[in-house]
Amino acid sequence: MVAWDYYRNFPDLPSEDEVCSNEEQQRILNMRSAVHLRAAEKVKNALMKNGGVYIKLGQHISAMQYVLPMEWCTTMQALQDQNTASSLEDVDKVIKADVGRSIDDLFSLFDPKPIGVASLAQVHRAVLRDTGEEVAVKVQHPMVRRYSDIDIATVTVMFEFIHSVFPDFKFMWLSAEMQNSLPQELDFRNDKSNAERVVWEFAKYSGIPLTVPKMIQASERVLIMGYVNGRRCDDLGFLRKHSIDPESVSREIGRIFAEMTFVHGFLHCDPHPGNLFVRPCDKQTTTHGYNFDLVLLDHGLYRQLSPRFRYEYAEMWHALMKGDEEQIKYWSRKVSGTDLYQLFSTILTGQHWTTIESKALSQTTSAAQFSLDSLMDRQPDILQQITEILASVPPVLLLVLKTNDLLRMIDMKLFADQPPTVRQHAQLRSWLRISHYCLVTIRDIRAANINHNLSRSSIAQNAKRLVQLTVNRLSFWFMDTALSLYSTLLSIKDLFIRTRTSLI
Repeated sequence: MVAWDYYRNFPDLPSEDEVCSNEEQQRILNMRSAVHLRAAEKVKNALMKNGGVYIKLGQHISAMQYVLPMEWCTTMQALQDQNTASSLEDVDKVIKADVGRSIDDLFSLFDPKPIGVASLAQVHRAVLRDTGEEVAVKVQHPMVRRYSDIDIATVTVMFEFIHSVFPDFKFMWLSAEMQNSLPQELDFRNDKSNAERVVWEFAKYSGIPLTVPKMIQASERVLIMGYVNGRRCDDLGFLRKHSIDPESVSREIGRIFAEMTFVHGFLHCDPHPGNLFVRPCDKQTTTHGYNFDLVLLDHGLYRQLSPRFRYEYAEMWHALMKGDEEQIKYWSRKVSGTDLYQLFSTILTGQHWTTIESKALSQTTSAAQFSLDSLMDRQPDILQQITEILASVPPVLLLVLKTNDLLRMIDMKLFADQPPTVRQHAQLRSWLRISHYCLVTIRDIRAANINHNLSRSSIAQNAKRLVQLTVNRLSFWFMDTALSLYSTLLSIKDLFIRTRTSLI
């Protein structure tokens, strides 16, 4: 039905050689939008009807705002809140089967109403009978595991059929990603081990307000963890009520995920607002000095980023910030495996190529301008080029791009009620923060190469090595200091803008 609708009713955009009035062009765009909307609505209804894995697929599509038409993304966003809760009886059966004890045996209090329902599981608030500890209990929906293999195979066959009818449809990577990710997400023991590793990785960062719930017990389908109170990180009303600065929330979220990406190489790949809570606290009693903690939830989907990937990805961002086209072309090929470096750069940064090419990415105060719809207006074959990129890039990069998009959406929501210039500065500061971590990554890799390549066997060689290490560190220190000063200047400007706006 969907394919037939596109085949019969989806008009081509006029070519550059065709003369077309503004009214006619708008009529064509409206027709295309209507087909996108109808198709997305039909697919959404089918996904809701089948539930489980299919809901997960729709949620994944909703996060691809820099890849798919907006009609698809906005329609699929409804699936974030359209999950059906399992009955208390089914929850008890899963707990008995996996843990060997019933709800009444394990808990002195168990809220029958879940505090959260997702596509694969739901979470209940409870109190452990043995210790009196307040906990959150994550329980997998009973039918998800039973039918997951069949559902994944069905999605794969469906995508293969569409590809056979429409060769330009190159979204097979999406079913491949589901085949890889879903088994990990369905085993809650991975949640526990991933969460514990994150705690270990960030243990030495006392200045970052990151909290991960204490993992108490895990089986394949049941996870018991410490209960942590809080609200979604993009709830501006909640932040105002507790005098929490959205800019600080944005900055610390950015730091956490930059550390994961460039330093630890262990990346949480599903940072939507439902998985990032803010918990108010007394900053006088904390080591980080903020009046809030960031609570990171749902640790089922992580990716290990190799040192080589982190280095090449850092070099790519460094080239983008400098606007060096030759370097962008080189590192884009290394990172993405494609020659479509201009489009890849646009997807990665959210800015048009003209901004990047003019070396203005690290200075622009323009809001993120890239949207698939705007590019399709000028380049009818842009969707085909995007699918070529996504079909070619390494699988780990797909989740890195998805993570970037989710973080970008959080930033947009955190600064939604701010003056336009403040919103633009927030975007710029996020790039400056990325630049800092890129510089640190590149500096450390180059230092390691210097130590590896130069022998310490002679005084001369040792002196040469020390000189090169010093020059390497100083050169990057000067660049990083300039970024820090620029970021501070933007914050001062924002303070003046907010003060002036409040007085008007």
